[in-house]
Amino acid sequence: MKSAILTDVSAVVERNFLVARKTWSVLLSGMIEPVLFLLSIGLGLGSLLGPVEVGGETVPYLVYFAPALIATSAMNGALYDSTVNFFWKLRYRRLYKQLLSAPMNIKGIVAGEIVWAQLRGVVYAVVMLVIIGVCGGLRSPWAALAVPAALVVGFAFAAIGVAIATVMRNWQDLDPVRFGTLVLFLASGTFFPTSAYPPAIGHLVELSPLYASNELVRAFCVGRVGAAQLLQVAYLVALTVGALWIAVRRFGRLHAD
Repeated sequence: MKSAILTDVSAVVERNFLVARKTWSVLLSGMIEPVLFLLSIGLGLGSLLGPVEVGGETVPYLVYFAPALIATSAMNGALYDSTVNFFWKLRYRRLYKQLLSAPMNIKGIVAGEIVWAQLRGVVYAVVMLVIIGVCGGLRSPWAALAVPAALVVGFAFAAIGVAIATVMRNWQDLDPVRFGTLVLFLASGTFFPTSAYPPAIGHLVELSPLYASNELVRAFCVGRVGAAQLLQVAYLVALTVGALWIAVRRFGRLHAD
């Protein structure tokens, strides 16, 4: 059973890769926004701002802000592919009815789409890591572990995206997703620490999956790694497992009708 699921995952990823080769320009377009934020906020406005404390160490604003762009890039890439593209294939392309008649396993199809979506997020994260390194935004050799950290982030948001897509009814249902993504980006410790908030709001922000993602990647880029990162990984893995369970159940119900 496990080998059959892995075979299905591999088949879904391979199909998506063959399609993506013809639309590589769309893939690259997703890198424009984080690079602009890095140049305008990290290098531009950041040069006018004072240092920020991270894990008991004071660092320049660029060093604080830039790692969050790696986590955000992983989130955006994974979430876009697992909502927009998955929804189109589910509701309009009717692709999965064809795959299930192959036959393929529901778990294999869902897991395959999640794996593919997080790969897009990781590509974005790796590119941002290189650009940030060139700009001087990395402070530690631990920064190399920002890539596996981005994998964890990508899996979490890809699974969440697929779960959301299974309950969407039309394209208008994407509006709350876009709004929620914007709120996460603005209020998850991306631009400034939670200490800038009133305590009650700060604790609420710390429940955000993007906050855990930002802090996880930031810890590696700054080199302040500790037990907190284990908790952040555990939190993101739990989100991945929970969202995957929901996605598989919803997907199965949709194709049982």
